[in-house]
Parts: sequence; structure tokens; C-alpha cells
Amino acid sequence: MLGAIAGDIIGSPFEWNNIKTTDFDLFCHKSRFTDDTVMTVALADAILHGKDYVTVFKEYGRKYPDAGYGSGFKKWFMSDDMTGYGSFGNGSAMRVSPVGFAFNTIEEVLYTAKKSAEVSHNHPEGIKGAQATASAIFLAGHGRSKKEIKDYIQTNFGYNLERTLDEIRPHYKFDVTCQGSVPEAIIAFLESENFEDAVRKAVSLGGDSDTIACIAGAIAQAFYKKIPEEIIRNTRRVLNFEFLKIIEEFNGRFCINYY
Repeated sequence: MLGAIAGDIIGSPFEWNNIKTTDFDLFCHKSRFTDDTVMTVALADAILHGKDYVTVFKEYGRKYPDAGYGSGFKKWFMSDDMTGYGSFGNGSAMRVSPVGFAFNTIEEVLYTAKKSAEVSHNHPEGIKGAQATASAIFLAGHGRSKKEIKDYIQTNFGYNLERTLDEIRPHYKFDVTCQGSVPEAIIAFLESENFEDAVRKAVSLGGDSDTIACIAGAIAQAFYKKIPEEIIRNTRRVLNFEFLKIIEEFNGRFCINYY
């Protein structure tokens, strides 16, 4: 899942200052982890230690309340409401990468992605975004080709992956919905040549840059099995000890072959 977190951090300076090029510094003084990383670590914690999703999302959200959450999600985790609030925002997809790495069958991945999403994002599009992302990661990590991944996602989730980045980029605007950002993130991965290229291409679309790069980065890590050492090193520098501890434990159990 470190690929997702690296994508989040790399994309963070451009979330509100979009660029439309792959030519940019991967890390700068504005690079930070956002809500994408916080909730990804929270879900990893839940999987590792058998914690309830609602409890762990609220716990992490309240501990890191200024990480850049959407208003609906922040209102939810600050409340006593234990049910979903009908969201189809991309928060369900941005946090789901641990599911794609941790489980052994596509059926388990789809089931767990749904469960992790619907505690907050219980709109069908919110669930679909999480399942599509997690299944792409799972398939990528289990040796499927890009064509096989593309065909599976289009057939099972109905996303249009026939568009190219060059077609999307000129007109693409900020969109925090699953249906308006998950397909774009997957296309960025499909057109990539390596991990770094996937993240650069994701950021170059503009829009919700950190989340698109987070999703593309997770799939790219699973597919390419290699994150450049410089990216790993700079990503780790941005993170705190609490996050690093969870990440190391998760990687040691589930991601030993993804470096």
C-alpha cells in the first residue's frame, strides 16, 4: 500500500494547484500526507488487528482532523452516527488499497472492499469505486496483464477505459466522485511504463490530484512490483512514527513481494 501513500504525497501540492504536465518535482516543501494516507493506514490497521471499520475510521479522523477530508466525511466521523451517509465520493476508493493486497481471492477482495466502503460511502457508486480499485490492485498483483485488468474492470463495473489521457486531460476538472475519478486513475496506470510514470501521469490530469495519484500508485505498485528507492525514502520522511509502524507491519505480512 506504500504506492498509494506515495501517490497521495506526490500529488498533494497539486490538489488545489493543478498542473497538466508530467514534468514536475516529485517532492517539494509542500509535499504532505492527506486524508488519503490517514484513511489508508486506518484500513490497514483494521485489517491487521481485526478492528471495526467504523471505529477505526472515526478514531483516525478525529486524531488527524485537518488532513483535508470532504465536509460530509468529516461531519460523519465527528458525529456519533454509526451508519453510512450515502456518499459516492472517492474516499471509499482512495483508502481501499490494503484490501487489494491483503486477501487471497477476488471474491474476498470484492466482499471486503464493499464492507470497508459502505460504513460511510454506501451509495452504489461509492461501493463500486472501492471494489473496482481493490480488484484492479488484486489482479495486478497476481500477474494479470493490463488488458486483462482493463477488460475485467469494464465488464464488471462499467467504467469507460477506452479513453486516452490525452483525450481526458484538456477538459478534465476537479471531481471528487468515484465515477469521475476512479476510471481516470485506472487509465493513468494502464498507460504507464513504470511506477513513477503512473504517478506522474495521474497528477498530470489535474482534478483531485492526490487521490487520482493515490489510486494509480496503488495499482502500479501491485503491477510493477517495484517502487524506486528515492520515492520510498522521501515518502517515509513525510510520515510519522505511528503510520510507519502500521505500514511496516502490513508490508511484512502482505506486501513482501512488492518492492
